[in-house]
Amino acid sequence: AGCEKEPSSYMWIYILLGNMLRGIGETPITPLGISYLDDFAKEENVPVYVACLHTIAMMGPMFGFLLGSLCAKLYVDIGFVDLGSITITPQDSRWVGAWWLGFLIGGAASFLSAIPFCFLPKSLKKPEKANKDKTSRGLLENTGAARNKLSPENTKPRKWSVMLKGKYFYTSLKKVLGNRMYFTFLCCSLLQFSGFIGFLTYKPKYMEQQYGQSTSKSNFLIGMTSLPPVGLGIFLGGLIMKKYKMGIIGATKFSFTMSFLAYAISFLHFFVGCDSYVVAGMTVSYE
Repeated sequence: AGCEKEPSSYMWIYILLGNMLRGIGETPITPLGISYLDDFAKEENVPVYVACLHTIAMMGPMFGFLLGSLCAKLYVDIGFVDLGSITITPQDSRWVGAWWLGFLIGGAASFLSAIPFCFLPKSLKKPEKANKDKTSRGLLENTGAARNKLSPENTKPRKWSVMLKGKYFYTSLKKVLGNRMYFTFLCCSLLQFSGFIGFLTYKPKYMEQQYGQSTSKSNFLIGMTSLPPVGLGIFLGGLIMKKYKMGIIGATKFSFTMSFLAYAISFLHFFVGCDSYVVAGMTVSYE
């Protein structure tokens, strides 16, 4: 009777809320950081700075996989049960690792890394030799419509409710989505990340099933083989753009060439692989 209905858990709600808070906290770093670099750094140095920013961002998932590998070796109830009484090993299919431990360690690291942001000044000084025409404010001041709106009353901070209800928000959104280059780039990014997330999600389970690796070993191998090349590619791309001083058109051609080569190489996945793993009850009958 106890097996008829599996016990339900609401732990996924806590994980969902935690990820929402994490996303809210870390999202401003990338757009605001890149915007500041683009406004105040020299034009030829921006690609390298942005590449360094994204390369460091890729190191996080790499250490996350290594941390997951370490936590997967520890029993899920570590600290609450006598480990000497456990008769199974991480190689056993019934083994459940301490998946929750990574959230605590990652949360504590995020909290500590957020403390220095509290000591940053409210406004950052603009370098004296920065090109005024390159800044976002300078671009706005060069347009006739913006020149009429830059009055002291309009430069005051607005409430979110006023910004969302006002005509300015929908006009800006329409202009952004109406930009063909930006919209095309948005669609390409959507397709790229969709494929990358699917690949990264199912690769650990594929390695477990096909090669008989434990969850800990699979996470370790993925963290050491999949993510470092991505970070290296981002950094090298920034160096190449700096060396050849690429503009928008040159960067677009460079991105298209590299993406085409990546898809061509990825197409080879259709010609390699292993036979389906035999699983009783799924690919073959129990008999």
